[in-house]
This record gives sequence, structure tokens and C-alpha cells, in this order.
Amino acid sequence: MIGASVGRVERIVAVDLGASSGRLYTGEVSAEHFTLSESGRFTNGSVQLGENLFWDILGLYRGILEGLTSALRQGPVSSVGVDSWAVDYGLVRVDGSLLSNPACYRDLRTEPSISRAKALVGLEAMFERTGIAHQPFNTSFQLMADAASGHLDEANLALLLPDLINYFLTGEAATEFTNASTTQLMTTKGEWDAELFSLLGLKSSIFAEVVTPGHVLAPVTMALAHRLGADRPIDVINVASHDTASAVVAVPASNANFAYISCGTWSLVGVELESPVLSDEARRAGFSNERGVEGTYRFLHNVMGLWTLQESIRTWELRAGSIDVGELVARSEREEVLRSVIDINDESFLPPGDMPARIARLCRASGEPVPETPEQFTRCILDSLALAYRRAVNRAQELSGLHVDAVHIVGGGVNNKLLCQLTADACGLEVVAGPVEAAAIGNVLVQAGALGVVDGERWALRHFLQQTSHVDAYRPNAAVTKRFSERGD
Repeated sequence: MIGASVGRVERIVAVDLGASSGRLYTGEVSAEHFTLSESGRFTNGSVQLGENLFWDILGLYRGILEGLTSALRQGPVSSVGVDSWAVDYGLVRVDGSLLSNPACYRDLRTEPSISRAKALVGLEAMFERTGIAHQPFNTSFQLMADAASGHLDEANLALLLPDLINYFLTGEAATEFTNASTTQLMTTKGEWDAELFSLLGLKSSIFAEVVTPGHVLAPVTMALAHRLGADRPIDVINVASHDTASAVVAVPASNANFAYISCGTWSLVGVELESPVLSDEARRAGFSNERGVEGTYRFLHNVMGLWTLQESIRTWELRAGSIDVGELVARSEREEVLRSVIDINDESFLPPGDMPARIARLCRASGEPVPETPEQFTRCILDSLALAYRRAVNRAQELSGLHVDAVHIVGGGVNNKLLCQLTADACGLEVVAGPVEAAAIGNVLVQAGALGVVDGERWALRHFLQQTSHVDAYRPNAAVTKRFSERGD
């Protein structure tokens, strides 16, 4: 619960979809303060069918409708907005029906597409045109895989996941700008690259019209509003629908000299810029220029994130039963710092599976001591994450020329106090941790700006958050920083 509402109050629902769960939050927003409370939560995860991985999009939609119904029981709702992870999409036929369950980005079907893209365009040229780093799960490669398999033959539209949910709610199709920029099919100026589509054998018409955060798409259909129990129209507003873009809106920074880590299943580490960085050094370092609110650029690096720990815990629980994650992390704090370090971005960690076995294999290959207990594996993961954060923050500064005074961690990783302290130690900078539900807060505040409840300019929103949000500060331990530095940048 954040703040207390006064004056004109609007009740606004944020749908925040993550790879492991979906959450709905109701914000009660006035010009001075707001409250944020949970209205729904449901599990999420990829579903394996044969050799392929899919998302249960209808299960997600059902959870969203249940959460909206719960929010409406507490009072009228003015608007709803949806954010989620990037790159994945659903295919819609010309009659408006869903063609199939959306594929999960961890599916390995894109490998032939990457080889074809190298031959047709070249990965260096794709970065120069789009500013987006090569990742095996990029939307460009996924669409090429669907074209090769014939899946696109019946498709009229590809709707990125938040846009697909909006379509279910309203019957209206649009492509939100921040998420569109992650597809590796949009120019750095923010337009679809028609020539690139053609070179890759794709049609640019597969996407709907592009709209920017704050665009009021349409009301929830009358039939659906009636089923939900709404007694007045509910507007669906396009927020910064890439969850990291929404989370960056909610970074409570006081000036531009900050780095951010949006930490959850994935960790997105970067800085906010007014122009892209398109150097070959940036490409080789694996940085992307994704778009943010007000035309900004999120110059960032993907780090594998807490996925490796989540999957490790799943593996241990299959063998030995339930694990208290908080207690596991607390016990791992007593383990030796930097005893075993791995490349947390190794591609072997991308698909689901036995992460401890993969970690052990990497340790043996690199001559690191092999962890033996869950505590040692956990410490290895967290130390390796912190070291990856150090490298990404340092490279972001070097490549962009922006000096960073502090690192802001937002998202679920805020709850991992050991990781927050290790990040401060690794980076040698103060870490400001919070808010936890940054994506949902950014989602709500963009909607509030569109409704005219608050000043929607991003720095005004950040100032608003400084007055209403709780954060924790972690300061580096110089001796531990030195040990991280010795591990190399």
C-alpha cells in the first residue's frame, strides 16, 4: 500500500504479466498521492507440447478477467492497461480469431531463422538499422520461423502479447511503440523498416498501427463490461507495454545520471538516453536501443536474471520437496563470496531444465570450484549476477558517455536483499532498491497521466514517486568491491 489518496480520485487497473506470474493492481490516484493494492494474481509458465514451448494465453486472459471482476467489486474502474515481457506475439486470422497459442521465446525453433538472416541481411546490418542486439528469441527470427512453417499463411495480424490482450478486451488492434521497438524490425527513428521486412521475406502489414504510451485505445466491449459487472465504460489505455519500459517510468531518480536494473525472471540493465548508441562496440557488447516513454532510448543489456535460481529451486523441489526461498538466500549469505563464478548469460541457461547440472558443467569447464549444496549454487548464481551487473553498468557508461551516480533496482529482485547488497559491492555505487512493483506503478501512472489526474511528464512522475514510495539504500563495501574488480570487467 503506497500513500493515501486525496482530492479527485480515479481507480485504475494495471495488468502486469510476467513469465512466472500475472498480477493485477488497482491504483487509486489523485494529484497528490495514490494507493496501490493487489486485485488478482495467477501463475504463468511455458507449456511444452512435443518439442515446442507455448504460452497459455487463454489461461492468462481468464486470470485477467477474474482480477478485473475482483477490482470492480471494490468500486468503479476508470481504465485498464496491460504490460508484459517483449518479443512474443499471437497470430490473428482475418476473421479476428486466434490462430494458435503464442510460442514462448524460450522455444528453440528460431535457429534456422538466424542463419537465414545472417545470409540475407547480416546481423551487423540488422543492428545498424534497428539498434536491437542479436538475441535468438527476437521477434524478427520468430516471425521468420512462422513464415517458414506456413503459420503466417493464415495470419492477418501479429499482435504482441499486451496488444493481444487489449484486442481481446476491446476488439481493437494497435501496436504499442515501446514493445514494437524490441522486435528488431523498427528503425531507430521509430518507423517500421519496410525494406528489412522485405529482405527477411516478411510483410510489414502483419502489424497493426503503432501508438504511443498514453493512447486511449477504446472502451472494454459492452458485452464484456456487463459480464465483469461494470456499471460504466472502462477505457483500455496503451501504457508503455514492455514491462521494462513501464518499470523505468517508475524509477524514483532525481536526475538523469542513473543506471537501472529491472530485476525479475530477466534482468535488464541500462541507462536512459535521448539518442541511440549505434557503434560497433555497442553491437559487439550486446546492447540494445529499446524505446521508452517520451521518445527516450533504453540503452540496455539483457542479463539472464533470476530465472536460473527459479529453475534451480524447481529442480531441487522435484527431488526433495518444498524450499523456503528466503531461508535459502539467507543461508547462502554465509557462503564464501565469489567462490564460484559462471557466465550467467551462457545460452545453455535459456531453455527450462536442470540448472544446477548446467552450472556444475560450466564450473568444471572453466576451472571454478563446483558448488555442492543448494546454498553454494545459490551463492554462485547471485555472485555471478552481481558481476554481470557490474560489467553491464560499466559498459553502458563507457559506450554512452553517461556518468552514473547510483544504480536503481526495481522489480522482484528488490526483495532479495543479498543480491541488492552484492550489486552495490560489485558496482562500487550506491544501490537504491524499490519500488518492487515498478512495472505496475509505471503502468498506473501513465494511465493517470492520460486521464489528466497527474502530470504525465516522466520527471514529474518520478518526483511524485519520490514523495510517495519507500526505497532502501545499499552502500558498497570497499573490500568486497575490490574482490569483484579483481574478477575482471
